[in-house]
Amino acid sequence: MKSRNRLRLAVAGLSVLAAGVAGSAMLPGAPVRAQANAVQAISASDKKQGAEAHPQLLQEYGGGLTGPQATYVESVGKTIAVQSGLSNARGDFTVTLLNSPVNNAFAIPGGYIYVTRQLVALMNNEAELAGVLGHEVGHVAARHAAKRESAATRNTILGVLGSVLSTAVLGNSAAGQIGQRLFSTGSQLLTLKYSRSQETEADNLGITYLGRAGYDPRAMSTVLQSLANQTALDSQIAGQGNSVPEWASTHPDPASRVRAALLRAGTTATGMTNRDTFLTRVRGLTYGDDPNQGVVDGRTFTHPQLRLAFQAPAGFSLVNGATSVAISGQSGKGEFASGKYSGDLSAYVRSVFAGLSSQGQFAPDTLQTTTINGIPAAYGTARTTSNGSTVDVVVYAYDWGQGQAFHFATISQAGQAGQFDSMFRSIRRINATEASAVKARKLDVVTVKSGDTVQSLGARMAYTDRPVDRFLVLNALTASSRLVPGQKVKLIVY
Repeated sequence: MKSRNRLRLAVAGLSVLAAGVAGSAMLPGAPVRAQANAVQAISASDKKQGAEAHPQLLQEYGGGLTGPQATYVESVGKTIAVQSGLSNARGDFTVTLLNSPVNNAFAIPGGYIYVTRQLVALMNNEAELAGVLGHEVGHVAARHAAKRESAATRNTILGVLGSVLSTAVLGNSAAGQIGQRLFSTGSQLLTLKYSRSQETEADNLGITYLGRAGYDPRAMSTVLQSLANQTALDSQIAGQGNSVPEWASTHPDPASRVRAALLRAGTTATGMTNRDTFLTRVRGLTYGDDPNQGVVDGRTFTHPQLRLAFQAPAGFSLVNGATSVAISGQSGKGEFASGKYSGDLSAYVRSVFAGLSSQGQFAPDTLQTTTINGIPAAYGTARTTSNGSTVDVVVYAYDWGQGQAFHFATISQAGQAGQFDSMFRSIRRINATEASAVKARKLDVVTVKSGDTVQSLGARMAYTDRPVDRFLVLNALTASSRLVPGQKVKLIVY
């Protein structure tokens, strides 16, 4: 979640993104035969509309990074993009390394290509980076957005899990819409509902582009495998089993996709991977949350710049987004965000309730004021019925001073709203010492020495939970992998 000057009402952020990003993904483009060798110029209309969407994407994804890592990603992205036939001019493409802890990449017409630092850190060579960006460019080159039967949609960062309550309990009624809006804020995840055949075509186009650029086309398969492994591990750590990850919810089955990509590339294919160059150039990337946007550590969220912290209830997980922090559990969902504040905390609570409904008519049944850890607070509750099930919605807001307010918005089955009471009471101001103790995790690259093992290197990861498993997934290794002295591997360190 951004610091003060970038925080905005989460519901307003949703409407902006829906109009700006989802719309931009469907920008009209010049007809392109994706497999053709003839170069097709990017139209002036594409460039104009892409340029209009670009700032909104940057805002939603934490902004674009600058510096040597971003320059390197830009160079690789332009190299693969010119293979698409959209343009033979590298200058026609804008490639952005996003400051986001979400595994994602996408492209929009107009020559705009994006990849998050988190996804780059998961990769193990330059060919994988080129393959991911090539896949996204392939969607644009094949005009998949224009061919879709339905409009682009934006899922929450919690993917399928984030909408469990709103679909199973709330349904499609007005209350269901409230649940969907609540769970869709601060997501940092653009999900385009491409068909299975379109995803396969984009994989194939990415593989074609890899071959044209001289890369090993098998890299598409290996990076898809790493992504599948990472999302499975994330789900297990969050206590969600092997549930469908956000990136796969609109994509073909990960296992079959990996196999298909390898068959398409050819098991004996060759080409450059530039592994050592890649590892050297991406070393130092921030991994996970950026302290400037707040940090999630287990069930605790801490924002050193805003000097605040809170803790989710037991059994709930936190995911930090660009405009809010998502709160997820089996028996309820919620978010933590900020909005415009006039100094009237009760009016602020009512405005948050109104924003949860597309009609703007949702209001609290009760509204009270209190003080939490010395912080003026107000909270409202509302009970509503949907498809025979009754749910409770709670908005708990805090006057942080200097014209700024924060709030929780939660939803749960009737009678279970109390499960969030400990979280509402946990918000507190932190002192300078606590704030300075919040450190960013960084991607490091080390050379394996004699005697090093998966277990010994994994123990050096900056995590207390499942460090060895994290090390294995990060380096595309298995528990039976043998490390060789002189081999380079990645670590996440403080």
